[in-house]
Amino acid sequence: MVTMLIVIRPPNCIYIEPRMCRGEIRCKGKKSDSLADENYRNDTLFIDKHGRWRSFNERKLSRKKGGNVRGKGWKYGSGFVDGIFPVMSPVAQQILDFVQKENDSNRVWAALDTLSATNDTWDYLINVMVQLRLNKQWGPIILICEWILYKSSFRQDVLCYNLLIDAYGQKSVHKKAESVYFELLEARCIPTEDTYALLVKAYCVSGELEKAEAVLAEMRKYGHPPGAIVYNTYIDGLMKAGNPERAVQIFQRMKRDGCEPDTKTYTLLINLYGKARQSFVALTLFNKMKSQKCKPNICTYTALVNAFAREGLCEKAEEIFEQMQEKGHEPDVYAYNALMESYSRAGFPYGAAEIFSLMQHMGCEPDRASYNIMVDAYGRAGLHEDARAVFEDMKRLGITPTMKSHMLLLSAYSKAGNVAKCEEIVNQMQESGIEPDTFVLNSMLNLYGRLGQFEKMEEVLTAMEKGSYNTDISTYNILINIYGRAGFLERMEELFQSLPIRNLKPDVVTWTSRMGAYSRKKMYMRCLEIFEEMIDSGCYPDGGTAKVLLSACSSEDQVEQVTAVIRTMHKDMSTALPV
Repeated sequence: MVTMLIVIRPPNCIYIEPRMCRGEIRCKGKKSDSLADENYRNDTLFIDKHGRWRSFNERKLSRKKGGNVRGKGWKYGSGFVDGIFPVMSPVAQQILDFVQKENDSNRVWAALDTLSATNDTWDYLINVMVQLRLNKQWGPIILICEWILYKSSFRQDVLCYNLLIDAYGQKSVHKKAESVYFELLEARCIPTEDTYALLVKAYCVSGELEKAEAVLAEMRKYGHPPGAIVYNTYIDGLMKAGNPERAVQIFQRMKRDGCEPDTKTYTLLINLYGKARQSFVALTLFNKMKSQKCKPNICTYTALVNAFAREGLCEKAEEIFEQMQEKGHEPDVYAYNALMESYSRAGFPYGAAEIFSLMQHMGCEPDRASYNIMVDAYGRAGLHEDARAVFEDMKRLGITPTMKSHMLLLSAYSKAGNVAKCEEIVNQMQESGIEPDTFVLNSMLNLYGRLGQFEKMEEVLTAMEKGSYNTDISTYNILINIYGRAGFLERMEELFQSLPIRNLKPDVVTWTSRMGAYSRKKMYMRCLEIFEEMIDSGCYPDGGTAKVLLSACSSEDQVEQVTAVIRTMHKDMSTALPV
């Protein structure tokens, strides 16, 4: 007999947890240590939208009309079966535990061979794979799917092909994902929109954007125009591949093709503009979304709060946060973190601390990101001891600091010019088993350089070049900037000329830093020469470049000449992505 323990937690949430009576949960069927089939029944209680108690049997629910897990139960992007998280029976849990520990495919398949080919077994396997997918354990999913499709007596099913395409895609093995798609067609299974979306995602993850585009063309060829799921996946993939301009073009095409953008589409685009620091473009899109009667969800509001947070516009972020609550959305940890970030970026660490306290008062537990934001908030404001206190609180509560956590604390002490503390943090990282990356060592280079400790700076550079650390263009930008500011022009030029040998291409920061060294000496003609080299190399100047050119001027004629160049730059520069 199973009774239910009702635990009420704020705000207005009811959680139902199983409680064992007489020390055990009784189930019908024989006990067995093997992966054998059992007749398992689990009646579950829940409260419906009218506040009444109801119960359901998860097996019966999965087999009601339109709810069968064969072919329809799993929807891409949700991680749910039949709209609920998988209820793991003892047999399913046994399978899950086994495949998580065993890596040998032959042993896994031999164990799965002991299962009888019944509807119950099918449900167990699908629930196990959904649970594995939630945990991002792609290897075991591949083993189970391959057993079902190639080894078992189960009929080939589009659901398994979809899961297999997803798993290979997540592992960036797009050729195998592509191969599974062709096998699906050969098996005379009809691909669903999820199939195409997962194939697009697999290509995007692997950087094969032309092939992702070809999937959409193939859908149209067979009279199945892409829907919102496929377009959303493509837009998301382009954003993750660092191609936001193309993502916006696909959004425009989506509308031209008569495919109505949904909540996820708008949320993705709001997030895109937020990352591009175009918060008011994101707000325009948000308002347009509402005018189209497309209802924002908590993710949409959080994306917009984040957009304003990145620019430190805490008043606007708070306004959207309040709108979210007025619409009945209870803020989660991500929403609170976004609001905290806005105060941090605006330089109001105590405002961020108030949100942190409010979050706990409302029963929302801070996560690692919450503590990192507070470390950053205090560090930005120069309150490095407060940043350290938050860092220590995080460790005391059992939250393991990550590379980012250490990096934020390092940045706090670096701003204060405290070399000893920075070196101590780097040593602590190594003692904790966290190997400092290029970003950390670049920070130490910058710190030593700002304080004029050039010998230590060169020691770090030598260690990076001879060791296992990868130097990047940011490494040399720091060195070129520091030597240029110090007036060591020969060393600066030596580093600049060495970039092609290191397979590094100068970016706008490199060129502007180099130009800045001559600008400080009012060497106007030399600055113009470097500017021409920059243009010839295909690197586009920015506002910083214009400021450096102006500072090099020593006459009105030179100012007029530079102003004309700047106007031309401004005319050619696109200020915003199209909505």
